[in-house]
Amino acid sequence: MKRYILIRILQAFVAILGISVITFFLTHLSGDPVLLMVPQDATLEDIEEMRVILGLDKSIQSQYWTYISNAVKGNFGKSLRWDMPAIQMFWDRFPNTLRLAVAGFSFALIMGLSVGILSAVKVGTWFDSFGKTFALLGQALPGFWVAIMLILLFSVHLEFLPTSGMGSWKHYLMPSFTLGWLSTAALTRLSRSALLDVLDAEYIKLARIKGVKEIYVITKHAFKNAGAPVLTMAATQFVGALNGTMIIETIFNWPGLGRLAVEAVFARDYPVVQMVILISSTIFVMSVLVVDILYAYLDPRIRYTT
Repeated sequence: MKRYILIRILQAFVAILGISVITFFLTHLSGDPVLLMVPQDATLEDIEEMRVILGLDKSIQSQYWTYISNAVKGNFGKSLRWDMPAIQMFWDRFPNTLRLAVAGFSFALIMGLSVGILSAVKVGTWFDSFGKTFALLGQALPGFWVAIMLILLFSVHLEFLPTSGMGSWKHYLMPSFTLGWLSTAALTRLSRSALLDVLDAEYIKLARIKGVKEIYVITKHAFKNAGAPVLTMAATQFVGALNGTMIIETIFNWPGLGRLAVEAVFARDYPVVQMVILISSTIFVMSVLVVDILYAYLDPRIRYTT
């Protein structure tokens, strides 16, 4: 187990390093940010002076080393568009994204587990057919389409919910539903299949023969043993919701990290783009690492080999 953990930590480090390299070089290939900062009548001397100030006159290898050295210390440079530290912009927008991710994941967790468990318990009934159709639609309908349809229905026609922005509880309903739409489908399918596998086990049949109430058979015996893969999926889905708000925040004009990333891309504000991608990727990689390690301890049947 110790060897596996060390290898997984090394793999996570390599993944984060690779993401930083790819992000750094791709953003530098998108165009010269100096041309966006200087006025149109700037001379070549002014452009070169600005390039020296930003450190863009150095070799690309030197620029990357400076970037990654500062990033480790939490310094991602200054935004080229907003003229403020990039990390400050992250902490200003991150709470908004976290609120939306928690709301969307809560909806996905409640709906996904409820529909999935009931579909497994009532396998072969109309509710099972509804659960399978619900999961299929959740994976087939893209989030941006669902968001547009919700806006047309509840904002344009019914005039019940606001179209965009962040404020009261009404502002959370459509974005959180859209964000949790795909996760709901994934949790529904996984919880149903995992529970069906466990319900056929001998110890479940023995518990029923002993007269254990069905609700305890499902919650205490069946789902407890089927919960390991669901836990893994839930954790990754939450991190995915945290990092996957770009389209949702753009459609609903939500002031979070996703919208910040889109604005930074259009403005060629590469310090902000690099910061958002690197921090989001690091959170995802580290979360998956923690889940993989916890998975081994939660399910003693698992034996990792390297």
